[in-house]
Amino acid sequence: MHEIIPLFLDTEISEQEYYDGIIYFIYSSNIRSGEYECNQFVVKKMDHLNYIIFEEYVINNKREIHHSVSISKSELIKVINTFAENQGFVVRSYDGT
Repeated sequence: MHEIIPLFLDTEISEQEYYDGIIYFIYSSNIRSGEYECNQFVVKKMDHLNYIIFEEYVINNKREIHHSVSISKSELIKVINTFAENQGFVVRSYDGT
């Protein structure tokens, strides 16, 4: 697993509400592409199967991207849901339950 993934999980999947927002973005077939801005990281949906996770900073009014990783939808769901379950969160399915 890429070194950025555990940091992303620790930072962004810290509460049920944060988990719910991120996992909904990933599962949603109505969002074809776009970005989900978390606290420190951004999850970029390239298409319905491919994602990039990166740290984003604004320095001198310019957006700088550090430490990125590409990951498939299935692998991203797997690592997020495993982490969320270990934190005691309610793990969501694609229909929001």
